[in-house]
Amino acid sequence: MMIEDLSGGWRQTHLGRLLGLAMRRFDERVLVLMASNVNVPLGLSHLAARGQVGAAHIHITRHLAVEGSRLTDLARAAGMSKQAMGNLVDQCEAWGLVIREPDPRDARARQVCFTPVGLAWLAAFREAVNQAEREFRSAVGDEVATVVALGLEAYAS
Repeated sequence: MMIEDLSGGWRQTHLGRLLGLAMRRFDERVLVLMASNVNVPLGLSHLAARGQVGAAHIHITRHLAVEGSRLTDLARAAGMSKQAMGNLVDQCEAWGLVIREPDPRDARARQVCFTPVGLAWLAAFREAVNQAEREFRSAVGDEVATVVALGLEAYAS
């Protein structure tokens, strides 16, 4: 193989890199929208605005069941180690987003549940995701956005 075959823009423009860039841009936009949402408690809004809430914290928002989840299930759904998820849950618990409670199905286990503040955060997350999706549709057009969504859904399954 010639060295010329290895140079060029393909390293910056392949599909995996573009998907990663798009996901980071989308998640960053969601966090900006959440930081400016009047329904988000002020302390959390300030954390988001200062960049202290990141994509990793979105994993909890995205994957924690409204009725609560065990830490192992939450970590599995987010594709993270139990230890890494435990650290995120500790942080979110300190911020008042979640609480650990006894699991009603197993007295030996505990589950992570949203607090009322966490449910307000989740509602703001939904609004921010909807707004970011509208902005994406506006930027690329409805037809392209639909094709992208269908293609990503098929690829992810």
